[in-house]
Amino acid sequence: MTAPVPDPSPAPGEAPTGPDSPPTAQPPARDGASSAGNGPLQGVRQLIDRLLVANVFVVLAGALWFALAVLLHSQGLEGPLRSFQALWQPLFTPAIGLLMAGALISGALGWWQRRGQR
Repeated sequence: MTAPVPDPSPAPGEAPTGPDSPPTAQPPARDGASSAGNGPLQGVRQLIDRLLVANVFVVLAGALWFALAVLLHSQGLEGPLRSFQALWQPLFTPAIGLLMAGALISGALGWWQRRGQR
């Protein structure tokens, strides 16, 4: 005995679905960004976003390195703490400052956008 095969055609009033069906219209984006082009500064914004994400990982890696260096310093191993101290001024201080500036600017822009929607 064989099982009945379902009818692949849509019911009356329903749109066809599946890989061979035509695409359906998508509603417009609600965040103000359109899917075509997204303005001339979209590439710059994506670059800045990627830079800030990488910066977060640099700051987290520095925090882990510092914790490990302090632990090793208590065991008498001075090398990791010395190398962290050598990189503090040229690498970690600007990374922390950039992280804080990014957070402040992001908050200010969000506030400004919400203010403009009222």
